[in-house]
Parts: sequence; structure tokens; C-alpha cells
Amino acid sequence: MVRTVKSKKTVLGGLGLALLTQQVGAAGFFEDSKADLTLKNFYINQDQRHGGGARAEEWGQGFFLRYQSGFTQGLVGFGLDAEMLYGLRLDSGGRAGKAGITRTPGTMFPLDHDGSAENGFGRLIPTVKMRISETIFQYGGLTPKLPVVNSNDGRLLPQTFLGGQVTSKEIKDLTMVAGKLERSYERNSSNSEPLSIGGGYNNSASLKDRYSNEFYYAGFDYKPMKDLTVRYYFGQLKDFYDQHFVGLVHKMSLPVGSLTTDLRYFNNDSDGENSSKSGRAEGWRSAGYWSAGDPDQYEVDSSLWSAMFTYALGGHSASLGFQKITGDSDFVYLLKGQGSSPFIITDMQSQKFTNAGQQTWVAKYGYDFASLGVPGLKASVAHAKGREIDAADGNNKEWETDYRVDYVIQSGYLKGLGLTARHAMFRSNDTTDRDETRLLVNYTIPLL
Repeated sequence: MVRTVKSKKTVLGGLGLALLTQQVGAAGFFEDSKADLTLKNFYINQDQRHGGGARAEEWGQGFFLRYQSGFTQGLVGFGLDAEMLYGLRLDSGGRAGKAGITRTPGTMFPLDHDGSAENGFGRLIPTVKMRISETIFQYGGLTPKLPVVNSNDGRLLPQTFLGGQVTSKEIKDLTMVAGKLERSYERNSSNSEPLSIGGGYNNSASLKDRYSNEFYYAGFDYKPMKDLTVRYYFGQLKDFYDQHFVGLVHKMSLPVGSLTTDLRYFNNDSDGENSSKSGRAEGWRSAGYWSAGDPDQYEVDSSLWSAMFTYALGGHSASLGFQKITGDSDFVYLLKGQGSSPFIITDMQSQKFTNAGQQTWVAKYGYDFASLGVPGLKASVAHAKGREIDAADGNNKEWETDYRVDYVIQSGYLKGLGLTARHAMFRSNDTTDRDETRLLVNYTIPLL
């Protein structure tokens, strides 16, 4: 069952639905509607190496029914989107926490009261929308892909946020976004949960987990030139942190090939309860590393900068990047349970490389086999090596190598069927090593 969350904005959503029902017959609402059914078969195996305990191994079938209406005609247009998601368990481990098991569930499916994986889970999430000129207002289910909040799709079902957002393109070459998020449907849950960060939950038996229902964000993408994009975004999770992001992406044509430059900078500071020693003592904390007796222990205080350069020629692309985190706290982002993905160049398959003090080199290579007459086939490899992680016993180190192969059938009855194989190897001197394999099959059937 999906838990219903009541708030003032539920009333606003109801008013929007009431206005919508008065105009659904207007031209544009149905004529511009789209609907499709996506089938996603997903297998994951997380093998904890060197005595790290039971492996997480699960297999499931996902069904995503999505509907997107057009807008009613007139100065103000109304619309309604909806998605119905369901994940069916095909195979899983035993009971989480049971002694002696070799497989443990929970990474893909929610756990039942006895620690076993549920047979299935799902959600139905509507989104009311309104358009005025080139500005669109939305309230309901959102999957933002922004520097300060980046929805995650790394399991059977995607992460979905609940909240409101406005997107405006009134000015040429300028896209402005602002919104407020209140809760999140995690990737392995039917129920929405409040928001937190690493360190704010599962602290210890003596501390309560701390959450917030208020994440505010705003920013813009501006293209002063065809091949140049300048970005600024601000995000605030009340009582935890403030975050500023500045980014630049530039693509330059060379006599042979092209070079893309991607520069990113984040500055993170504390907010509300996390700003005070008393608040942190009550559990409003960030993860990180502080020396014993530091009065600022558990306070958000970090910055991150990175640079990534990608050279492309024909089907080849080669990237080299560097990322550095400064300050005592880890890099912060929305993280409740499995959380969203941070918008950083070290967002690898298994790990994120977001520890306090960490500096990381990243190298990637990809090839599109269309250049050899095999359209739809792509392969890539990525390697990240992090060091100088702040720790009591010195500078810790970690590395990860990811392999990926994708193929999309180009013709015939199964045209559009996508196949993906991913494998990651993670090694570290301070945490459990891990090998992870993911296999995916995706197929989308247009309905409207």
C-alpha cells in the first residue's frame, strides 16, 4: 500500500484537479497526450569480498505505465501526468539478519516484518501541471535531474520525489527552475519518506534519526553561445545544509575531433539545527572526519571542485578528470536510505568518492560501434582512484573500475529492446571490498 501524505499542498493539488476536470474536454489535453508501458527486467549481485558478509543478490521484473497529457487551450493551460510503477520479485535471498545466510535481500525490494523480501511493491503517483506561456508549474511526483538534486534510477524502480516545481523558458537560451521537495519514494519502497543526509540517520542507538520535509532549490542554465552552457543552482535542506553550485560546459571543435570541458564547483554550509552544537548533539549531523574535541564536530562544512575533459573522434571518446573535496564534512547531498545520485564526476556504479578531504582522478573510455557498422552497440570502461581520505589512522585510499556494454535492437519485432551489462570492482583499505554485477533488459511499448 502507498502511504498517503496530507499537507496544505494536498488541498492545492485538489483545487488543481477540480479546475482540470472542468477543461479536460478542451482541445489539446487529449490530442497531445502520450502513454507508454515500459518493461524492465533487472538482476543485481553485490558480492562483499574478504569476509564482508552475505552477498546481496536479487532479480525482479518492473512494469512502468506512464501517462502524460497535453495542456488545455487558452491563456492558462492545465494538464495531468501519472505513473503507475510495480516491481515483481523473481528471486531473492533469505531473511536479512539471519545467521549463516549466503544471500541477503533488501537492495531491490522492501523487507517484510520477518526480514524476507516482499513479493512485490509499487506506487501510483499523479502530477498536476499548469502552463502559462513558456512557464510550466508542476505539483506531485517529480524526478529532477539537476546539480543540487538528481533522481536515482539505479535499481528496479526509480526514485521519485514529492513536491512542486516551476520551469520557465520565457527568455531565449535561458532555462530557470525553482521548487520545493517534501518527501521521497526510495528505489526499494512503496512508501514516501522524509529527507536527510549521510550522518542524519542511523547514527547510534542513543540518537534519533533526523529528517526534514523542506528542500528548496532554484537555479538556471544559460547558453550565451551555441557551444557554451553556464549553470548556477542553490539547494537548501532545512536544518541540515545550504549548497551553491556553479558550472560551465564548453564544447570546442578541433581540426580533428572535439574537446568538451566540464567544470563544477560546490560550496556546502550548515543550516538551522546543524549550525548549532545543541542541534548536532540531538542528531542533526553530517558524516565526515573531525579531530577529538573539535567544537564543530558533525557540522556541514565542505566544498568540491572538479574538472573533466573529454576528447571525441568518430566513435571514440576519452575523458580525464580530477575532483577535490575540502573541509571537515563529507560532500553532502539528499541521502535517505539509498538516496539520490550526487551530480559529480565520481558518481560511479558502486561508490561515489565523497569523503572528507578526498581527491580523485577519473579516466573513462567509450566506443560507439556504429562507426564500424553496428548501430546500437556501445561499450565503455571507467576508473576512479581516490586518496587522502581524512581518517584517524591516516590517509585512506580506494579505487573502482566499471565496465559497461549496451545494445539496442535496431529493427524487427523487437526494435527498441535494450540490453545492458554492467560490472564494477571496488577496493579500499578502510571499508569492505565489493564486486557488483547488473543485468538489465528494457522494452517500451507506445500506447498513445
